[in-house]
Amino acid sequence: MAKLSQIIMLLLAAAACRAAEPTQEEIMARAAAIYAGRLAEHAIDLDADFTARVRRIAGGLIAQAQRDYPDTAQWAWEVHTTATAEQNADCMAGGKILVSQAYVERLGLSDAELAMLLAHEIEHAALYHNLLEYQAALRLAPVWSTRPFAELEYAVDNDRKLMALLADTNYAQEQEADREGLLLAWRAGWPAAQLSGYFRKMMRASESPRFGRSDYPSPSQRWRAAQAVAAGLQKNHVQPND
Repeated sequence: MAKLSQIIMLLLAAAACRAAEPTQEEIMARAAAIYAGRLAEHAIDLDADFTARVRRIAGGLIAQAQRDYPDTAQWAWEVHTTATAEQNADCMAGGKILVSQAYVERLGLSDAELAMLLAHEIEHAALYHNLLEYQAALRLAPVWSTRPFAELEYAVDNDRKLMALLADTNYAQEQEADREGLLLAWRAGWPAAQLSGYFRKMMRASESPRFGRSDYPSPSQRWRAAQAVAAGLQKNHVQPND
């Protein structure tokens, strides 16, 4: 009986440490904490005009996202800017946006092109890409289900073996965020042809425009795909509210 009790206690202890499939709410709470830490580390919103520009463009996209994805209407959206050159732009789970002024200025983005960049990032959050990535990780590498979630969270971006397993998932998510981001911004009123210009500038700024990775399409692929979406909308004379 003593041995059985010990076995049961060990099983219970192991279960307590399991990285049970995270919920969207847990991911959003974790993202909010990380975002707050990033804001504390960076000098943010230093250029009032640039910050106002980003928030104006983001505001229209967020409003459109809230119509397209009703769950996002309950999010505590935040939009901040940073001068940090290493940053470009991202939107964490729950609508936490950070945009690098250095990146936008280096590419010389117009308002429409900036809208495309923001819409791409917003779609990552609105489509629950973080949640889907964790679900894929646990499905493809069940061993991670026995580890604390914090370790899984780190591993999806740092463990080479797990990243290789997730390459197809991440590749598809980038393509989806490009396509749906362009459509989101177009529905928000931005001309599709102008939106696709972001990918042209991104491609021209790349040192290896034709080089893709197993988890990421090449800049030239992304530019061609965006052109095709924009051309399809124009050819069919589709209106944003159709």
